[in-house]
Amino acid sequence: MDRCEAGSRGRYRIRRGITLTIGLACALLLAAACSPQPEALTPLAPDAVILAFGDSLTAGTGAAPQSSYPSRLEALSGRRVINAGNPGERSRGGVERLPGLLDEHRPDLLILTHGGNDLLRRVDTAETRENLETMIGFARDRGIDVVLVAVPAPALLRLRSDPMYAKIAQRLRIPVEDGALAHVLSRDAMKADPIHPNGDGYRYVAERIHRLLVETGAL
Repeated sequence: MDRCEAGSRGRYRIRRGITLTIGLACALLLAAACSPQPEALTPLAPDAVILAFGDSLTAGTGAAPQSSYPSRLEALSGRRVINAGNPGERSRGGVERLPGLLDEHRPDLLILTHGGNDLLRRVDTAETRENLETMIGFARDRGIDVVLVAVPAPALLRLRSDPMYAKIAQRLRIPVEDGALAHVLSRDAMKADPIHPNGDGYRYVAERIHRLLVETGAL
C-alpha cells in the first residue's frame, strides 16, 4: 500500500466516524423528542397545601424533625407541607393509608417518595410498581397533581435510582426527581446511616425537589 492510498483510507475512516457520531446524536435527540413529556403542574397558590407521603425517608429518620425534607421544603416554597411519612411502611401499606389522608387534608400537590422498604426486602418489582401507580391514581382521581421521588436500588457500590420510577413517570407523564436520594445516600457526609440521610442530606433533597417544582411550573 502506498502513502497516498493509506492517507485516503485514513481520511475515510475519520469521515465515517464523524458520520456515525452525528447519526447517533440525531437518533438520541429524536428519541428524546418523541418521549412523552411530563404534564405541567398547576401553579401553587400561596395558601396551597403539599402532602409529602412516604416512609422513613419522608418522616426524616436520621435527623431532627425540623431538618426533614418536608420541613425544609416548606421553608423553601412558602407553602404548607404536611409530613405524612411512616417509617418502615411498604408500598402496600401506603395504598391503604393514602386515601384517608388525601380526603382529610385535600392537598393541592402530592409528593410521593415510597417503595424503599419494598426494595430493601426484595418485594416483586411488579407489585411495587402497581402499588405506586395505584397511589398516583388516588391523587389524580381527586384532581391532585403528583411529583414522584425516586429511591435508589440497593447496591454494593455506587447507588442509582431504581429505573422503575423513571418508567412510571414517563408512562404516566408526571415529574420525577430521579437522582437526589441516590446522590445523598452515596456520600457518607450526607447520611446518618446506610439508608437514611442526615440533616445536610435532607436539605439537599428538599432543594432538588424545590428546583423541580419551579421547573415544572408549580412555583
